[in-house]
Amino acid sequence: MSKKTYVVVGGVAGGAGVAARIRRRDEEGTIILFEQGPYVSFANCGLPYYAGGVIQDRKNLLVTPIETLRDVFRIDVHTQSKVTRIDPKRKLVTVVSDGAESSYPYDELVLSPGAKPFVPPIAGVEDEAVLTVRSIPDIDKVVGHIAGARRATVVGGGFIGIEMAENLVRKGLSVSLVEAADQCMTTLDPEMAASVHRELSNGGVELHLASSVQAIIRQGSVVTVRTSKGDVEGNDFVILAIGVRPDSTLAKDAGLALDGRGYILVNERFQSSDPHIYAIGDAIAYPSPFDGKPIAVALAGPANKMARLCADSMVSGTCTPYPGTYGASIAKVFDLEAGSVGLNERQAGTMGYAYAVAVTHGMDHASYYPGAKPLSGKIIYERPSGRLLGGQMVGYGGVVAHVDVLSALIAKGGTVYDLAAFEQAYAPPFGSAKDILNMLGFIATNCLEGLDQVVTWNEADRMVRDDHALVVDVRTPDEVALGSYPGALPVPHREIRDRMEEIPTDRPVILMCAIGLRGHIALRILRQHGYTQVWNMTGGYKTWSAMHETVLRNAGPTGHREHAAPSRLVLDACGLSCPGPIVALKGKMDMLKEGDVLEVHATDPGFANDVVSWCSMTGNTLLDSARSAGMTIVHIRKGARPVAGSNGPSLAKGASIIVFSNDFDKVFAAFVLANGAAASGKPAVMFFTFWGLSVLRKQPGKRIHKSAVEKMFGAMLPKDMDHLGLSKMRMGGMGKRMMRKRMRAKQVAQLRAMYEDAKRQGVRFIACQMSMDVMGLTKEELLDGVEVGGVGTYMQAASSSDVNLFI
Repeated sequence: MSKKTYVVVGGVAGGAGVAARIRRRDEEGTIILFEQGPYVSFANCGLPYYAGGVIQDRKNLLVTPIETLRDVFRIDVHTQSKVTRIDPKRKLVTVVSDGAESSYPYDELVLSPGAKPFVPPIAGVEDEAVLTVRSIPDIDKVVGHIAGARRATVVGGGFIGIEMAENLVRKGLSVSLVEAADQCMTTLDPEMAASVHRELSNGGVELHLASSVQAIIRQGSVVTVRTSKGDVEGNDFVILAIGVRPDSTLAKDAGLALDGRGYILVNERFQSSDPHIYAIGDAIAYPSPFDGKPIAVALAGPANKMARLCADSMVSGTCTPYPGTYGASIAKVFDLEAGSVGLNERQAGTMGYAYAVAVTHGMDHASYYPGAKPLSGKIIYERPSGRLLGGQMVGYGGVVAHVDVLSALIAKGGTVYDLAAFEQAYAPPFGSAKDILNMLGFIATNCLEGLDQVVTWNEADRMVRDDHALVVDVRTPDEVALGSYPGALPVPHREIRDRMEEIPTDRPVILMCAIGLRGHIALRILRQHGYTQVWNMTGGYKTWSAMHETVLRNAGPTGHREHAAPSRLVLDACGLSCPGPIVALKGKMDMLKEGDVLEVHATDPGFANDVVSWCSMTGNTLLDSARSAGMTIVHIRKGARPVAGSNGPSLAKGASIIVFSNDFDKVFAAFVLANGAAASGKPAVMFFTFWGLSVLRKQPGKRIHKSAVEKMFGAMLPKDMDHLGLSKMRMGGMGKRMMRKRMRAKQVAQLRAMYEDAKRQGVRFIACQMSMDVMGLTKEELLDGVEVGGVGTYMQAASSSDVNLFI
């Protein structure tokens, strides 16, 4: 073998890897590595965790010491040495080190310069308190700023931004995260990213989504981040994690071919437009395995694989063809894991694929085995071939293993049929007999074979809006009581056959259950009874509600524990989905005596909020609430906390009525009951939510600015209580007129008169704030004297009542 000189520019993952592989292939060659920073082969993916103290010893960031590269591999390593120029004709590189300039010849040259953080051209970005995260010196500056700091803002909701936000919280800082897009982690689709947003908020990160940074302003010792939606004030420092740009200036100056974004273009052997100059890692664009167009993926895994193949190509003139990057990735978000591989919906649509999706929710292992944690999955697949295009997983365990399986199947051209047939190792502590990937495969193959027809959460919203589709909620009444699709018709799937006359055949019908399974069962029943316009909402209410929920912070007491019980009564509700944990909690509480303390472990994400309402409603005392490893842990004392001279909830009996409907006859009945309760001396509360808000509407005296969606909801709602329709015998509006005439004939008070009577008797009218937000109603559009409150406001009243009604 002739003796060659190999020059490597860049000494992190790709550069150090290619140099070591060259030596293993060529013992005689001369290998020279130049790194402009002080360290080579360091773990840049570990930098945020060093800042947070998870990685405590800074030396652990150094994967391969310089001494190893020099002594074991006989590589001539030069740190603090910047390559400033390449002369392809003379095959020379110019290097500046310690202020001196030198030239080095090469036979083969490989560029592994990586990518550099994007710094937007905005005012104030040069401030010393504005930091980036790329190298060990960068993270040293961050660690220096953390000491004594109280507040920081991270700009950018990608991997580095999220990891830095979490680790700053770990160090005790108040943290804001600003993201220009309307979601974090844009590799995920919105319904999967919703879990990331909830976990960040629950972890204490203040989210500012759809907020682009306009300027950074110094105000004495602190800085303000000015965004398109307002100022984020009081920061001790700011971390920019907006994204990266290829560090390709050297390649550009050498005349190498770049794409429109500045990435170095290479062939299947990693050769640039100059056959003796190779390039790997974050600075290159390589043909996508999906459409063949150049793409760039800044991940350490692909960079290391490229290094191996590139070294083979440089030494022998050939290498195993690189299949391209599928972008398999995972991030830790406090206790949550979020991963993806392949294409998301936006990318699949941009590439022109005819695609479909499947979404479902499960557990990381058998739900009956202790400690089961939520796991959600989504796949994107081509129609009609069933070829897998992408997959996403979020949960509190098992995410990485499932993403890895999807990655292997996608790389081999696998289909949803392969996913359905995929055989996994199974035992209750480790998995489920029907793994979530199997379930996704089952859903997709059912659709391809005509046994199911699904719509996504956003398609359902469009069909309700544009096609007047009816949502039929096939969950149990207990589940529906905790929340449902606005205007949905509740028909439990067990009752479908007996209540078909309630389900129309002349308009689209969307079946919704918790995750999609019972919806599929109901669809099969309806299809076989002649229904043709029927769809199943994939991912069910769990997915839809995640996209429409308002994040509740400080839902209950945390931290200090008021009890000191030597023995603990523990309820393991892990693995149960809503309303399972609450049902199990009630059953256990019924067995306890007054004063006993129950510790509850639950993994359902909504339990932390539900248990607050349940305790308030039932008169039990929530002592504390905490989260750990994706689990909510609460302590509840049976019975109310003793109250002496406080303004706590009254123990007087009363009546509370939830008005969900806007049907004239149902609303009238609600006012009859409220007036009756008030007349008998009971304090009465009427809580108006979703369609029931129509009763409280009035026409505001001024124009209120609304979005298109808010205007659409307003147009669908009756203008006020005088425009409500009947639930039965509508007859094109004749029914309501006949009913009112009949009421006058029988000297029954009209609805507005009933409202005025209730108002005079002191009945409280509460409008649900969450429903107002969803339906685009403002306080100015409600009748005078109406209170605006949330579930907590209603639950406090309900807990003091001995009559609770849902109408």
